[in-house]
Amino acid sequence: MRNRGLDRRAALGLGLAAVLMPRAALALNDTQAKSLIARAVEDVNKAISSGKTGTALYADFERIFVKYGDVPIIARSALGAPARAASAAQMAAFTKAFQGYLSRKYGKRFREFIGAKFEVAGARPVKTFYEVKTTAIFKGEAPFEVLWHVSDKSGQDRFFNLVIEGVNMLTLERSEVGAMLDKRRGDLDAMIKDLKKAG
Repeated sequence: MRNRGLDRRAALGLGLAAVLMPRAALALNDTQAKSLIARAVEDVNKAISSGKTGTALYADFERIFVKYGDVPIIARSALGAPARAASAAQMAAFTKAFQGYLSRKYGKRFREFIGAKFEVAGARPVKTFYEVKTTAIFKGEAPFEVLWHVSDKSGQDRFFNLVIEGVNMLTLERSEVGAMLDKRRGDLDAMIKDLKKAG
């Protein structure tokens, strides 16, 4: 049986739903990084408290993911080495299918987050990106740490990965995507087709 706590933490990671080499000189600063995550958390809280369910809720999450996440970088990193051999059309199709897949996969668990409180504790530069530390507090449960990795590589401030209590969510998704691709004997087009229905 899967651990409900880990499922919740994984859902939070990707619900607030994701490695790259940002530009050498950081134009981004700690205030901007913290502001991005504060806005993302606020939008997620609104979505999970809206009373929406099913496809309406998943659509809200997908909009939030696209608004605050560097989706092309997240998708390419999740696909890993096969991304180098993929055509531009395949990468575009995979990115679209992947963002929808994550929206459905983790949107199904969003209702568990109603009443949660998220506190932004601070931000610090790490190599060529910023790491924003937040604490997630649930009633009747021990708080846990969520680290957001934020960059401006795309030309806008975006998050590209999260680490939940030491668990790297992007690494986890790369493993799962790799397993899905292996199951289809490396057929990326087949996986893209199945991703559109999965989650």
